[in-house]
Amino acid sequence: MEPIQSKAAQGRVADAPSGHWVYRILPRRLWPYAQLARWDRPIGWQLLLWPCWWSAALAASAYARPEDSLASLLPEPWTLLLFLVGAIAMRGAGCTYNDIVDENIDNQVERTRSRPLPSGQVTRRQAWIFLVLQALVGLAVLLQFNDFAILLGLCSLAIVAAYPFMKRITNWPQLVLGLAFSWGALMGWAAEFGDVDAPAVLLYAGAILWTIGYDTIYAHQDKEDDAIVGVRSTARLFGDATQTWLVVLYGGALMCFAVAIATAQAPVVALAGVIAAAAHMGRQILTLDIDDPDQCLKLFKSNNQVGWLIFLGLIGGALWVALKPMV
Repeated sequence: MEPIQSKAAQGRVADAPSGHWVYRILPRRLWPYAQLARWDRPIGWQLLLWPCWWSAALAASAYARPEDSLASLLPEPWTLLLFLVGAIAMRGAGCTYNDIVDENIDNQVERTRSRPLPSGQVTRRQAWIFLVLQALVGLAVLLQFNDFAILLGLCSLAIVAAYPFMKRITNWPQLVLGLAFSWGALMGWAAEFGDVDAPAVLLYAGAILWTIGYDTIYAHQDKEDDAIVGVRSTARLFGDATQTWLVVLYGGALMCFAVAIATAQAPVVALAGVIAAAAHMGRQILTLDIDDPDQCLKLFKSNNQVGWLIFLGLIGGALWVALKPMV
């Protein structure tokens, strides 16, 4: 088991699992860069990926007709792969940038002081170079799409750049995170149609509400330290009313997802994924203990399952249209 990293010794960061492939396979000199990019904590890029894949799947099955082929109703594998690579690269770049901006704050919070910068495992110059390399990978991915999608993707950078500073000036940094993390809900549609229509906007709105909800759960891990160092969050703002707020946020997200599917005239079977996601979100709310950091982290990570449920619902709708004439 790797020790928790500190200025005195290299190891894993406090909230990373022991025995992760990063620590088993990569040379020790690369560990700090993997930590900057959060390769040892994949939930971040997974949550960034889902709005992209939802949007691509919704766009592919939008306005479906019985005579459409199955291939035309499913998102292109190449598009899904591009979004996967882009999500990993840009999540890594965003986290590296966040760590550069927040180095002094991270050094005062128990869970984050083991990160590479506050623990002295990398210099700020090395972190900046690594950030640029990851951003170039993201740019290479973006350039594979149409001109409208490229321009749309570049527009998200302003939100990404602003996000780390929001926790200093507003109780709603999770809203700004939602604006950035949900951008893929617009990108998948733009990659298919070369514009942004109502279904994509509704999907984006729903993803923002979902992000605020799950990141509020995540932020409850650090609320005591955040209060000491003056970091703001919806976890601190909502406090004991968090479960009530989650009903509103998750309920609004589910409503937006359902209306997006209806507005896109996607197969009604796709709503099965939204219904399954609703059950999962309901369980999160009912079981949440905001004073149990380990449980908060577990529930936060479980939102990857929400992503799968909604995506598989959209894929199931496409399969239903294509295969129904055969049954």
